[in-house]
Amino acid sequence: MEKTTPRELIVKTLKEKSSLKQDVYHTNLQAFNAIKANAKKIADELKKDAMVIDKRLIIEYKDKGSFEFELRVAGDLLIFAMHTNVFEFDKSHQIWRTSYLKEDPFRSYCGIINIYNFLNDSFTYNRVNDSGYLIGRIFTNKENHYFVEGKRQLGFLYNDFVHDVLTPEAIKSVLESTILYCINFDLFTPHFDSIKEISVADMQTATEGMQIKTGKRLGFRFQADNDDFT
Repeated sequence: MEKTTPRELIVKTLKEKSSLKQDVYHTNLQAFNAIKANAKKIADELKKDAMVIDKRLIIEYKDKGSFEFELRVAGDLLIFAMHTNVFEFDKSHQIWRTSYLKEDPFRSYCGIINIYNFLNDSFTYNRVNDSGYLIGRIFTNKENHYFVEGKRQLGFLYNDFVHDVLTPEAIKSVLESTILYCINFDLFTPHFDSIKEISVADMQTATEGMQIKTGKRLGFRFQADNDDFT
């Protein structure tokens, strides 16, 4: 039997992995563009509803480029950001126990779309010390199968990687669940001891840039909600 040369191994790897990663990247980019379009549609619809409820409520979609967009819902700002790289799951991950991956291990390669939640005022008033939270991650593979890793309903409603395909209906459901989670995730008062001491510099600039750090769960353990990533 002839021995495989390094060059042949390189070509084999390029064929099996590098080309595959290109497929996953483009599938994920298509998914992200579909999520963008659906987010804009949902924002337009919610804007009409909000105007009837209270004209002070602002619902707004902003395209921030090929790999990012923002969705403002009242006081919350959701930032969706697509990672440009492709990832594989660690061998200890539960998805490796499925027949779906056993039949084709390359199905484990996924693109990632991260979902962050910030207070809109943090950006409006340039409060650079404020905190935001990663509340969900959407994973898609070469066959457009997906699952969501995230907080509360995001973590248990969309975790059937074997069967779930990222259809327009699925995208709409994920977006609505994300919005619901954020608007029900309230701003808590920070512990008194965490903010009782403040520098002169911070106090002088507090009225300008609100340098006193703010976050929805500042002073509290975020995990206390018992909704860790699964």
